[in-house]
Amino acid sequence: MQSKEQVRRTSRPLRWVAAALAGMMMLSTPAQAGGTLSAASEWRNPKDSVRIRFSPCGQDRVCGVVTWASDKAKEDARRGGTQQLVGTNLFRNFERVAPGQYKGHVFVPDMNRTFSGHMEIKGDSMIGKGCVLAGLICKQQVWTRIS
Repeated sequence: MQSKEQVRRTSRPLRWVAAALAGMMMLSTPAQAGGTLSAASEWRNPKDSVRIRFSPCGQDRVCGVVTWASDKAKEDARRGGTQQLVGTNLFRNFERVAPGQYKGHVFVPDMNRTFSGHMEIKGDSMIGKGCVLAGLICKQQVWTRIS
């Protein structure tokens, strides 16, 4: 049987994966859903503990860099091996695969690992989804555009 601390530790990585995937889904607006990637935009996670700025990072791709994080989010990242959360590129090389849908890679700071992720943009909301263990455990999270 796992202790409360072990359960808490194993649930943190899934929160980061969900957060990262959700962030990816906010890269376009409805008018852009069938077009090109949006210009630089900033998003917040549901608890407003992490903010990310998406901007172009290559041919038809966008990346998301942490612009602000709460003290708790920074400490969780440090425990996972990421010493400097602000400035870290969490969403890497996301490309549009369908109108309003993107795929790419998400760096999870509290695990110090990178995973594949998908996101969907719906207006000022981004729904991110990520799975681990060959799809046995999945999480999704909705992020909100703030600029």
